[in-house]
Amino acid sequence: MNLALLGWNHTLSAAFETHATAELVPGRVIQQFNHIYTVATEAGEIRAQLSGRLRHDAAQAELPVTGDWVAVRHSAGAGVAAIHAVLPRFTAFSRRAAGRAEREQVVAANLDYVFLVTGLDNDFSPRRVERYLAAAWESGAAPVVVLNKLDLCSDAEERIRAIEAVALHVAIHAVSALRGDGMEELSRRCVAGQTVALLGSSGVGKSTLINRLLGEERQQTLPVREHDGRGRHTTTRRELIFLPSGGMVIDTPGLRELQLWENDEGVQTTFDEIETLGRNCRFRDCRHVDEPGCAVRQAVEEGALQEERLAGLHKLQRELSWLHRSENPVADRAEKRRWKNIHKEAKRFMRRSEKHRQ
Repeated sequence: MNLALLGWNHTLSAAFETHATAELVPGRVIQQFNHIYTVATEAGEIRAQLSGRLRHDAAQAELPVTGDWVAVRHSAGAGVAAIHAVLPRFTAFSRRAAGRAEREQVVAANLDYVFLVTGLDNDFSPRRVERYLAAAWESGAAPVVVLNKLDLCSDAEERIRAIEAVALHVAIHAVSALRGDGMEELSRRCVAGQTVALLGSSGVGKSTLINRLLGEERQQTLPVREHDGRGRHTTTRRELIFLPSGGMVIDTPGLRELQLWENDEGVQTTFDEIETLGRNCRFRDCRHVDEPGCAVRQAVEEGALQEERLAGLHKLQRELSWLHRSENPVADRAEKRRWKNIHKEAKRFMRRSEKHRQ
């Protein structure tokens, strides 16, 4: 197997030099299921598991995921190979892991594009697209919004405009994976040597999209439930799939929820127009809630900015703020003191303004 077709380049080659002397070989993780990995190497696909040292020393987010480049030791006739190291990632799509534990879960790594798939049917939600965009921008990969099920939508133009209002500077493709509408233009992004990850909730048609890109019915698909329009899981593992174009696509199980993880810059990029407006606020630390001289609130009142858009920003900011405080109780207390001082300063400003008017 030619590693260059998998995305191998000079940077990866340089990073691998320290492992080459240990009789390890490079490979890319193309499938992960529990603790067993399928790794593509120059000698072909092999089964592998973590070495004891890597399993013991690495943090959860540092363990290999689909899309990672790894250093493997594999001897002929030795059975399962051992993964000894994960090479530095160019990009990584992460979320907060499900459950009470505060930890990062890397969904897929070394991506060129992230296709954020949502349905134009009952799954349609601009707020969910904002959340996915924040995570995608933070990943370092280029986000692309894919609005699927064009064949089931009677007001497609209106819904596309709603997404254009939240997906600023992002390519948007309205398609019908079932009929093939719009798929030719989307497939042009899946070029040789590049990797795309499909992310979205269950039932948005990710497996159908992959089948259309493949030109054959390889991925299992199921219709959404009739009584509530909810999707059902058909993909159970993360898998890197080779397309006829030479590109690669990572299919992922539907995400029931996407909780953000360290996405401050991603949120800022997603809500770039609010960040720009905020530079004209009277207070540098303006929250755009009830502070005097808030340029963002003024834009909402004048109709230049949707209230729902600002509410979406506030929701994600509260989520990230809670995450930061839960990780650092000292920072939590400092944050409370900071906002207490801001409120005091705002009250003083209001009193001074009132005296001036009198």
